[in-house]
Amino acid sequence: MNTSRELFERRRRRNRAALRKTSSGRPRLSVHRSSKHMYAQVIDDADGRTLAAASTLDADVKKDIKSTANSEAASVVGKLVAQRAKANGVEAVVFDRGGYIFHGRVKALADAAREAGLKF
Repeated sequence: MNTSRELFERRRRRNRAALRKTSSGRPRLSVHRSSKHMYAQVIDDADGRTLAAASTLDADVKKDIKSTANSEAASVVGKLVAQRAKANGVEAVVFDRGGYIFHGRVKALADAAREAGLKF
């Protein structure tokens, strides 16, 4: 029987393999969700560098939210990472949810990034 961490890693590998097939050179918007914080980065896998990043630990985000572990905080992070990505010339990305299901905070971050102008 696999542990929950092993199952998570399997889902993450499966998701990233599918993204590699369909990305066609677009950067990847990667999301990490912990019990207290949300992190998002736009990564160019061809060059191996981060183009934009935001998290609930940023001072810009902390002043706008009450809690760092809810959907409201995830929405603020999504808007901020989209603004930073657009400032660096990124218009379209592929969404990498990792091993997380597309629900709750992950969905809130994705919806906010779409509203702020990222296409995926």
